[in-house]
Amino acid sequence: MPSALDTPQGAAELAESLLPPLGNRWLHTQAVAARAVEASEALPENERDLLVAAAWLHDIGYAPELRDTGFHPLDGARHLESLGAPDRLVRLVAHHSGAVYEAEQRGLSAELAVYEREDSPVLDALIFADMTTGPAGQRFGFDQRMDEILVRYEPGSEVHNAITKARPYLGGAVERTLTRLGNQPM
Repeated sequence: MPSALDTPQGAAELAESLLPPLGNRWLHTQAVAARAVEASEALPENERDLLVAAAWLHDIGYAPELRDTGFHPLDGARHLESLGAPDRLVRLVAHHSGAVYEAEQRGLSAELAVYEREDSPVLDALIFADMTTGPAGQRFGFDQRMDEILVRYEPGSEVHNAITKARPYLGGAVERTLTRLGNQPM
């Protein structure tokens, strides 16, 4: 068991112990971590490892052995908390990619609220990495990723409704990260 979960190596080891059997989810996670390395240039040096660690761990809640609520950000955060992971890492995983919107759809807002959301360049960069990476690790633009999610999940489903509501928030995080990277906003 990795002892330094907030380091890229420790986080990668934990993710690799849980996600490879999930196929595309593992491909997605590896690509999100690589994208986070690129996005880390938008952050102060002392926050870069935390971003990459959060990217490695953002989807561990999909692992069947961690499934409790069926809401992967919450299940992943709870597992990290049980391992004694740093609070900030736990909160980043809990709130990645607009989780608050899906928690509302699932009736889990109170459970997610236990983990305070930070509005920061680190969370923005984590959202950027996830929302510009496809389900099998493809590199997508933000709009392409949103369209892919909305096609993959049936209209009226919890994810479809949440992503529809979260789109402006997610787009803002992606734009802020691109600006911090010195690129033109979307």
